[in-house]
Amino acid sequence: MLASFIEGLLCCLPSKPANKVVPVETSEPTDGYEFVEVKPGRVLRVRHIIPDRPTVEEPSQGGIVSCKRKITVYRNGQLFIENLGERASAELKTCQNGDTEPNSTVEVELTDCRNSSPPVSIPEPQSDPVPAGNNVVASEIGAAGGAAAAGQTEQQHPRKRRRKPKRTVVIDCERRIASCKGTHSDLALFFIHGVGGSLDIWGSQLDFFSRLGYEVIAPDLAGHGASSTPHIAAGYTFYALAEDMRLIFKRYAKKRNVLIGHSYGVSFCTFLAHEFPDQIHKMVMINGGGPTALEPSLCSIFNLPTCVLHCLSPLLAWSFLKAGFARQGAKEKQLLKENNAFNVSSFVLRAMMSGQYWPEGDEVYHAELTAPVLLVHGMHDKFVPVEEDQRMAEILLMAFLKVLEDGSHMVMLECPEAVNTLLHEFFLWEPVTLPLPKKESKTRPETAKAQTENMTGCALKFLN
Repeated sequence: MLASFIEGLLCCLPSKPANKVVPVETSEPTDGYEFVEVKPGRVLRVRHIIPDRPTVEEPSQGGIVSCKRKITVYRNGQLFIENLGERASAELKTCQNGDTEPNSTVEVELTDCRNSSPPVSIPEPQSDPVPAGNNVVASEIGAAGGAAAAGQTEQQHPRKRRRKPKRTVVIDCERRIASCKGTHSDLALFFIHGVGGSLDIWGSQLDFFSRLGYEVIAPDLAGHGASSTPHIAAGYTFYALAEDMRLIFKRYAKKRNVLIGHSYGVSFCTFLAHEFPDQIHKMVMINGGGPTALEPSLCSIFNLPTCVLHCLSPLLAWSFLKAGFARQGAKEKQLLKENNAFNVSSFVLRAMMSGQYWPEGDEVYHAELTAPVLLVHGMHDKFVPVEEDQRMAEILLMAFLKVLEDGSHMVMLECPEAVNTLLHEFFLWEPVTLPLPKKESKTRPETAKAQTENMTGCALKFLN
């Protein structure tokens, strides 16, 4: 502690802060690491693994999901989301529980206002249709309460004067969602870490999926790991880092891509999903928080001068260990050290926290996403409450939330096997669609009409 205090005083004397990042020993290109210059003098370390694929399989046809959504924002801050797509609603409501260990997870489904549904896991969807307009979500921005369907509201309360909406967004498209297997040569997995981390925190995931034949890409954010460290705070704003990730994505992207983000990295994944909607096949958000616009806190310890933060660095590291892990033992300390996590300079940490300004990333921005999303949350996470991920699951069109009992904020380090299994099941999931009806029938018109009415009646009885 005394040595850290002396170093903090010394770093106040020079004109430049002590923000040098030393590359780790395993950053040789021969080990699967590359150094990419995204801008002059701005170099990012990237781990890029292209596995040997003995056989190349063509991607399956998958299922087509109709994404029809109307998002209305009122002047009083009320957000009203109406899902109009039959297929999207059907896929979310007919999924079944997967094979999981008892009491190992807590699962939450996308909120439905009219019918309360039991919790679900990674879906094995069936093909039973439901009537259009059945999945309606109405909620207050920033409120933790649930939503009520428009039909029920009109029955319980007298009809009120219709308010004029401030903004209306209509989404009408179809997405083909197919299985993502490691043998597919048109597929790439992108892993993006958060504040204070590095690509090394994904070590278990990168090794696991590369052995299965997946092509994986994991960059170090600027100032983290072995990437270069800009000497100005403007180099660590959300937009500067998001532009880095956009250039990395364009360099390595395939026809189909899966984004996996942790904490602050989830925001960059959401940004990329908006920038490249046709190329993002699926997304995974690990302890990413709620669908709110980013704004730096005015009352934060990270607003202190850099030299003061440097003096407090041992305390900050201890606090991160306390809040980031469910248990704080020698194993967890070794995980932080081996995975190069929370090993950034005080200048970078301060600039990262003060640069988290992203007003566009509000609930409407997230509600416009049409890619399927898996939300993974560590139950003991003290940085991100589970209510925030539950709120995210309500806003997103196709979201599946999994809460791991034994994990915290660094769940990919604490429970690597469970996280790898969840991700792999989600990558392989694809919706099952009904076969298209035959246009011509050899039966007489009267007989065909009677058969159609009979099938419709049976389907309605099954749904009821």
